[in-house]
Amino acid sequence: MVRIVSVALIACALVAGPASAQTLPPEPLVPDNTLITKTPEEGRALAITLARHSIHAMQKQIPVLVSGRQKYANDPNGLIAASHVIAVEFATIAAANNYWRR
Repeated sequence: MVRIVSVALIACALVAGPASAQTLPPEPLVPDNTLITKTPEEGRALAITLARHSIHAMQKQIPVLVSGRQKYANDPNGLIAASHVIAVEFATIAAANNYWRR
């Protein structure tokens, strides 16, 4: 289970693209300190952002973060696990926004 979560979090970092800095600047884990979005599409984008921020909060050293990128970029299990992390984030955002009750 720990390996799957680790793979998921690293795979989520794939959407971040190559990094030019050695470490990431501090960012808030929840942009604008809210989960409220205008549309479900914005909510889904926020879910991806939250997953990426979680990865960067846990692994601030860019060389370490990207060292396994090639391995995880081609690992279907890692990509599926990353999708699950994003889905959990989106479920939380959807609940906060009452998407299913509109």
